[in-house]
Amino acid sequence: MRWCLTLLLCCLLAVVNAVSSSGSRLLVVLDESIEQSSYSTLWADLEARGYDLSFESPKSDKLSLFAHGERAYDHLLILPPKSKGLGPALTPKNILDFLHQDGNILLTLSGKASTSSAISSLLLEVDVHLSNDRSAVVTDHFNYDTVSAAEKHDVLLLQRPGPLRSDVKAFFDGEGVLAMPRVAPQTLGSSSPLLAPILRAPATAYAYNPKEEMPGPDDIEATGSQLNLISAMQARNSARFTVLGSVESLEDKWFSASVKAPGGKKTSTVNRDFAKQLTAWTFKETGVLKVGKIEHHLATEGEVAAEDLNPKIYRIKNETVYSIEVSEYVYDKWVPFEVPAGDELQLEFTMLSPFHRLALQPTRRTETSTVFSTQFVIPDQHGIFSFRVNYKRPFFTNIEEKNEVTVRHFAHDEYARSWAISGGWVWIAGLWAVIGGFLAFVVVWLYSAPAADKSKKTQ
Repeated sequence: MRWCLTLLLCCLLAVVNAVSSSGSRLLVVLDESIEQSSYSTLWADLEARGYDLSFESPKSDKLSLFAHGERAYDHLLILPPKSKGLGPALTPKNILDFLHQDGNILLTLSGKASTSSAISSLLLEVDVHLSNDRSAVVTDHFNYDTVSAAEKHDVLLLQRPGPLRSDVKAFFDGEGVLAMPRVAPQTLGSSSPLLAPILRAPATAYAYNPKEEMPGPDDIEATGSQLNLISAMQARNSARFTVLGSVESLEDKWFSASVKAPGGKKTSTVNRDFAKQLTAWTFKETGVLKVGKIEHHLATEGEVAAEDLNPKIYRIKNETVYSIEVSEYVYDKWVPFEVPAGDELQLEFTMLSPFHRLALQPTRRTETSTVFSTQFVIPDQHGIFSFRVNYKRPFFTNIEEKNEVTVRHFAHDEYARSWAISGGWVWIAGLWAVIGGFLAFVVVWLYSAPAADKSKKTQ
């Protein structure tokens, strides 16, 4: 009995210390040829944030993403292997199954070696395309480190990325310079709304194989903002898949390196802080939304009784109030959710198509959540309706809530009496005028004798 209690206590402590909203089990897959000590600062930072790291080789017989049909890990970090494949446990199908079961993945690439065919096949499944030349790297002759890449210009110096749009919250912003050595170029397909670029290449950048001669204009596949250095995909189940084009940017030497741009001054990189932001978003420490209470009821003055909340039937033209409670997870706690500027959380009152699409306004705030509400009139249409909140934005987990209700017509004793409708008085007066005229005609006709015949008879 005692060991059962001890095991339960350990499990509870593990949940409490886990910084991610979806768990703390992190599998790191790296080749035996990769020096694990080169990323010691990254491992230390992840462990300090509550992650339980497990290191495995892609060719290990013990490696498995699933146990008894469930995920064996919550998150997956893959460092680029030098071999052509990732082993039998990390086939593209297994990795996608891991993603479909709410697992989060951070896949890193490198320009030092050609990308394996297994990784290329996996990225094609999520509509991320690599260069046809798998040894290509991103080069920029205007934004490079003059200290470490004075000749090859393949160590890019970039400003940290801002928000994707003005109405999207920035999870990776800040001041400072990022060093991105030997970045493997990526391009995103245009057909998937689930993809979003985190960091694009500068306008002066292009991709080519440094082992070959300088390419001509026709040999360059993509340039400038067509090239993505870091890309992200958030699946429909809100699982996250991030592709980092430069695994070297996570090494210890680049976390505290001194770099210098052409014509600039020496400065320290912010790779360590950016790595924290990138891993935090990928492993669901940020950008996670949770729905609390959902309430709808008739609009009344004062407090609403518990038995009057969330009724199953409404009547047409009822004044109705709808409210939803939303929280956002930020690193290690739930905080009230604030809608980004220029965006809004919307309610749809819909049958087959929305009859109302209304902006939900923040009306109340607690320590961990924000309550959004709106008030509207039920349309003059009976049937099965739904209160629906469908909020899907880049870098936020999806909110999709649907509550069905029945809308009925007026009952026979709920219609207003005819004399209570002032607009009908003219027609009521006309009706009684016809009735009165008919009765008068009948009375006159009944009490009127026929005229006497005064003509004389003759023989």
